[in-house]
Amino acid sequence: MSLPSEAKVVIIGGGVIGCSIAYHLAHLGWTDIVLLERKQLTSGTTWHAAGLIGQMRATLNMTKLAKYSAELYTGLEAETGVATGYKQYGSLGLALSPARKEEMLRGMSMAKTFGLEAHWKTAQECLDMYPYLNTDGVEGGLFLPSDGQADPANIAHALAKGAKQKGAKIVEGVKVTGVTTHNGRASGVTYDQDGEQGTITAPYVVNAAGMWGREVGSMAGVNVPLQACEHFYILT
Repeated sequence: MSLPSEAKVVIIGGGVIGCSIAYHLAHLGWTDIVLLERKQLTSGTTWHAAGLIGQMRATLNMTKLAKYSAELYTGLEAETGVATGYKQYGSLGLALSPARKEEMLRGMSMAKTFGLEAHWKTAQECLDMYPYLNTDGVEGGLFLPSDGQADPANIAHALAKGAKQKGAKIVEGVKVTGVTTHNGRASGVTYDQDGEQGTITAPYVVNAAGMWGREVGSMAGVNVPLQACEHFYILT
């Protein structure tokens, strides 16, 4: 696919974050959106994410944002025809100390103020819900029935399709090699596409490169305090 020489915004990275940014800007009425992915969509860290959709966060705005995401995923398949695999199984978080219990109870009260259903469970009730638990030292647990799990890669593809339906251009196999700047702010990107070099000028450049965000930031002289860490999860 040929690339334009200029755009309103260039998004670097085709994971779920980059695709979400393209989707939401397109739905806000932005035009001339270009998303560049160096390999294939979701091939970075998105494809092996656990896909947990938890809505309770430490602050009001973060909880509202997570709640919005859960609501978005329920209608995204109907909008785009791409299945997200979203299932609302509910989540159960355990408190292993009195201090953690107090924190979770505060969070539960906050969640309820803006319509997020949440229930406190005793240790025995937690065990009844999930018989494989070791309840030694468990002070109780917080159950959110509307939490769930989805397929992160499919969510990204659904968001990408929704963005393209609104006119965004999403191009795979394009590696951003630099970020151009003017008067202390980003002014575009340079790229490599199948060995061909090019430049796109844009008043907005978005770093959505995930675990490579620090390297992309350094292209513009910006220090992004980000370090990739190994993680594990189990599907049963």
